[in-house]
Amino acid sequence: MKPIPNDEDRMWEQHLFREEPDADFTLEVMQKLDGMSMLSAEDGNPFTEKTSKSHWMRRSGITAAAVVILVGGAWFAFDHTAKSTQPAVNAVNQRLPDIPVPEEIRSHYLTDDYKRLKPLGLVINPKIQIVDQGYTLKISDVLVDRSQIIIITEQSNPDGSTIPVVYPEAGRIHVTDEEGNRVASMAVDTRLSGGEYQRFVFQLNDDIPDQIFVRGELSYLKIPDYYNVHTGEMKASNTTVDWSFQFNIDMTKAKSLAVEDTMNNTYTTPEGLKLDMTQFVRTPNGTRLDMNVGLTDQLRAKVEEDWASYMDLIYHIEIPETNEYRIFNGSRPNARQAKFRLRDLSGLMDGGPLKLSETWDPAFVTVDAKNIRFVLDGYTIPVKEENSVVVDLDKRRKDTKFYTFVEFEQLGDQIVLYDFNYRPVEQSFNPPKGSFEGNSSLVLEGNGRFRNAFNGDKWVAIDSEGTEYPVEVMGTPDKPNNNEENVVNDLKLIIRGFYKENGTKFTLKRTVVNREYRDVNWGVDLPSYTSLPWQK
Repeated sequence: MKPIPNDEDRMWEQHLFREEPDADFTLEVMQKLDGMSMLSAEDGNPFTEKTSKSHWMRRSGITAAAVVILVGGAWFAFDHTAKSTQPAVNAVNQRLPDIPVPEEIRSHYLTDDYKRLKPLGLVINPKIQIVDQGYTLKISDVLVDRSQIIIITEQSNPDGSTIPVVYPEAGRIHVTDEEGNRVASMAVDTRLSGGEYQRFVFQLNDDIPDQIFVRGELSYLKIPDYYNVHTGEMKASNTTVDWSFQFNIDMTKAKSLAVEDTMNNTYTTPEGLKLDMTQFVRTPNGTRLDMNVGLTDQLRAKVEEDWASYMDLIYHIEIPETNEYRIFNGSRPNARQAKFRLRDLSGLMDGGPLKLSETWDPAFVTVDAKNIRFVLDGYTIPVKEENSVVVDLDKRRKDTKFYTFVEFEQLGDQIVLYDFNYRPVEQSFNPPKGSFEGNSSLVLEGNGRFRNAFNGDKWVAIDSEGTEYPVEVMGTPDKPNNNEENVVNDLKLIIRGFYKENGTKFTLKRTVVNREYRDVNWGVDLPSYTSLPWQK
């Protein structure tokens, strides 16, 4: 489907976002057309303990300013330091009140969210301050609407300095009804997160009681080692503290200031991906689309067991009355994502669907637009697809810097290798079995052009004796070329545990490709409304 005829803003939108490569966006950075990925708990445990010594951060955890690591064997680094000078692309008529905003809100890039919700009485202060052995936990602000609640925590040491990151064990913060039944699931705020505070986002279920309870069972929580930016040293800590807390939230006002519509729109792609839109929710702080995703037996036989962790939709939103054309390119580098995202895998074990929710920021999709059209442009999903190439290191020529001695092609992706070296390889979090810290593993260097998504790919190297070595792929994607391919000119394939003594010949194999499909043809007019309660 063709985009709406555009003015200058929409031309930039189409040019910069439609074909660009997964990064999560802050509102501030999006308005400058620049992005970086931070918190992405949808594909993993957001509470996994991490040390700031490490140079690597999993895609399912925190991502540093210039690095994104994608799990599944194919890992890429992205540089987001360059600032764009292109015009901002904003939703229309976004006039927010000029009110003071607390520091913890500003540092989390929640300023606009606060300004939308505070005048409506949808920001509460539970006044949580717990001190144990001098270690302090504070919860000062909670942002509430019918769709999500956002909890901001601050942690400090006995000397008053901030503990940058403290991750409780998964499942230790609960949002329940009075009987203790869960009424919300952990979601993801895709925007940049401030270093001095932590942000937890919970998406509320369909049926919400008037009173909900937030309970943190943070007893015997270990304070991790952390890096002191002032002294440049790691501060060791073996301290355990009790930061258990509970507070309740009255949801009556939040529920009254929302519009909910049941949907029943289904579509099955030619390859067998089944989409079922179930609900459309409007709140003052965003517009949420809920959907179920399943697979036909034919497609299920082709994909990996963990397909739901990596599957992503590529779509755009059309609003003719305001000339908005917003592109959401799934998990591609630098692509715009919805502000809040939920990926619920809980039903898959019982044969149910993957549940997805996308909540769009009012700064990019006008929250009071009547005519919103969702258009599916494609999707990515990990497909079992093997291809291999024999690598002979002796074929590398030493008399020239760039000489291709390996060529690899698969499903439109092309990789050429022209150099190699042996380098010490740092351990990543949850390192693959068989990796060896501190030893010099083989690193292949070259470039590549990728038509498919990066995350979810699986690589392996096999020596002449059949021993397998895990392979990580790393590089900095440029902007897509004219063929919609992501070009990586500094590609590195790290073969962990393969040393000089292992020989010069082996097989390099990619067993799973996170394929991108564009053979779709589906658009849906989303439910409209007669009035919005927060505008009365």
